[in-house]
Amino acid sequence: MLKMRIGKWYQVKDGQTVADIAKAFCVAERLLVQENGLTEEPKAGQILKIPQARGNVYVARAGDTKKLLCGSDENYQTKNGTDILYIGMRVIL
Repeated sequence: MLKMRIGKWYQVKDGQTVADIAKAFCVAERLLVQENGLTEEPKAGQILKIPQARGNVYVARAGDTKKLLCGSDENYQTKNGTDILYIGMRVIL
């Protein structure tokens, strides 16, 4: 697991998607969307605020549950900004 410190702002490059940016900064896509009030994919040159990741970044595996990863479903949702969990998803513990 990685402890991450990330910058506050990022300028979108041509062709980048929310998924690309979230993966690069190890943050949940949902948090990036919420932090910036996005309703569509960002445009090249747009400045996005990168939410601070608080905790360890982990890639979900088969058998993982929200409760196992974060102690409770509510805590999982608060940290990751979503109640969705799937194999391969990067989550904040």
